[in-house]
Amino acid sequence: MAAKTTAQLTSLLASAALLVAVACQKQTTGPTPANTLAALPLTAPAPADNPSTPAKADLGRALFWDPVLSGGKDVSCASCHHPATGYADALDLAIGENGKGLGAARHFQSPNTIPFGQRNSQTVLNTAFNGLTSGGTIDPTLASMFWDGRAQSLETQALRPLSTLEEMRGHAYAEGLALDSAVARLRRIPAYATQFQAVFGGAQPVTATTLSQALACFERTLVATDSPFDQYMRGTTSALTAQQVQGMQAFVQSGCGNCHSGPMLSDYQLHVMGVADNPKNAASDTGANGTYAFRTPSLRNVALTAPYMHSGTVTSLADVLDFYDPGPGGSRSANPHVATNQRDAQFPARVTNKQAIIAFLNSLTASTYDRTVPATVPSGLPVGGNIH
Repeated sequence: MAAKTTAQLTSLLASAALLVAVACQKQTTGPTPANTLAALPLTAPAPADNPSTPAKADLGRALFWDPVLSGGKDVSCASCHHPATGYADALDLAIGENGKGLGAARHFQSPNTIPFGQRNSQTVLNTAFNGLTSGGTIDPTLASMFWDGRAQSLETQALRPLSTLEEMRGHAYAEGLALDSAVARLRRIPAYATQFQAVFGGAQPVTATTLSQALACFERTLVATDSPFDQYMRGTTSALTAQQVQGMQAFVQSGCGNCHSGPMLSDYQLHVMGVADNPKNAASDTGANGTYAFRTPSLRNVALTAPYMHSGTVTSLADVLDFYDPGPGGSRSANPHVATNQRDAQFPARVTNKQAIIAFLNSLTASTYDRTVPATVPSGLPVGGNIH
């Protein structure tokens, strides 16, 4: 055992030295994240006021798949975050209320007065680690959520879709009544009343707060920590191919790691990239505080979650790399509202060895994570909503 541990330590030190050496070769686009690529922790932390328990996670799973939370009782969290599509939805912009079908086949029913979701649906996988950077610590109550970072913590994020017209609210009730209406529905379902009582206790266990805590608890079980990249960084050097190691080097050399750093391959900061707007939106998406800045997305399991960018306008990983490096002659902003010189200083100057980088990005895909689809949900409604 001691010999094996020593070998693993030697391998990790060699990997670290390699990344430091590569990072030091490029200092032209701002601070370079020397040795900030790292494996994920094996477990995700929970906030002190919402400790994880199996019973709470089971309740959260039922709620995640139950369309009773939506205004029209036809959309669940799983409608847009399904395991078959990497817990994203395979669409450029989400289709929530009045939608039918799953993944790329999802469409609005006719007649329709619901708009598309404003932005591309991000995966729920590993959101338990949101905010985790190269420092290796994370406060789950401050974890950045959404493309513009407007919410912190899974507990806060979990309730937002219920009040949003195009996501889960629809026209059933006014925005200000959405949470109370969803809670009232749950209280009328005996199975939920029993489960909430068993998990939370108290005179009235079904509240917006306990609803958010159960959903967040379940989402913290959706972790995927065994990707080839993770295995490599933990000492199994054979987990990556030679091309993937070259891609990791090119990823850092090209400056991708300036923002896509840390165990989640995200600095969780806002950056102006000049991504094209999606024409399905009635108005230009101005991002955080009208600045056209958006939060760096994690690259974890990125091969499973096309299309890409906040507007869903980039269809493949090859196209993503071309966006950052369109070839000789330099690059221009793809958004007419963002001048090229307004883009973030971290924007790469060139991207080299793109095929190897794509191979490296594929190594971020984990194979073992929870894909369970419950047979039934307590409301008795179709599991997942109108997805079949």
